[in-house]
Amino acid sequence: MQISDQELVSLIIEPDKRQNAFELLLKKYQQKIYWHIRKMVIAHDDADDVVQETFIKVWQGLQNFRGDAQLYTWIYRIATNESLNFLQKKRRRNHIPLETESEDSMDLLNTLESSISQDYISGDEIQLKLQKALLQLPDKQRLVFNMKYYDDMKYEDIAEITGTSVGALKASYHLAVKKIEDFLNKDS
Repeated sequence: MQISDQELVSLIIEPDKRQNAFELLLKKYQQKIYWHIRKMVIAHDDADDVVQETFIKVWQGLQNFRGDAQLYTWIYRIATNESLNFLQKKRRRNHIPLETESEDSMDLLNTLESSISQDYISGDEIQLKLQKALLQLPDKQRLVFNMKYYDDMKYEDIAEITGTSVGALKASYHLAVKKIEDFLNKDS
């Protein structure tokens, strides 16, 4: 039986039921959040670390969750911020300037290609080309593309998660699609 977000929130509010509610929340969202993060950071171990940090922050914030936002968008927002923070820290640690993403993209591309043998990608040539194209995008464009294309999220939900207007998201998605098309046509 799948528990609704409303039921989870009502359990979260009660301090004596918060632990149980958190376990139910993990069962409901852990895999979705893992794949959301994995599409951003690529490597399994990195994704595991970011998922762990995400759910630590979710646990710490549960007592303050007032239900102003939908539970899943609140969790996705934390996961998104943790993913972007991880990528920024990784660039700083590797001394890659934030405006220069090509070296970092090459690092992610190498990780992606080695991940193929670990079944992250089926090995299908088209899927590999799409993933390579995605790695050419700035992090936030890649994030918007992943949430719209792969997760089939509504622009309104993505706006709530990213704190960006719907119009800006539509423009970002359109630009991402155009860049991907250009990359795929150039690579053909």
